Amino acid sequence: MDSWRAAAACQEVDPDLFFPVGMGSPALAQADEAKKVCRRCPVRQQCLRAAMTDPHPPAGVWGGLTEAERRSLRRRSRRGAEARH
Repeated sequence: MDSWRAAAACQEVDPDLFFPVGMGSPALAQADEAKKVCRRCPVRQQCLRAAMTDPHPPAGVWGGLTEAERRSLRRRSRRGAEARH
């Protein structure tokens, strides 16, 4: 287990909060609540980095971003890297 996880703010919260089901208003509200926890987390960047570098991207909210937001960030990062080369 990554050592940063012990300091994560989510350790104090029901893990289900970070795994909203569906795309409707309740799931969006749940994701927003999870992101509030992430905003106060001292290891948010480590969490996001772990989710972004995982060869099998995890489900749910990690490092303050949803799966869709992380996919978008990956695409933008790839495009930026391609533009530099």
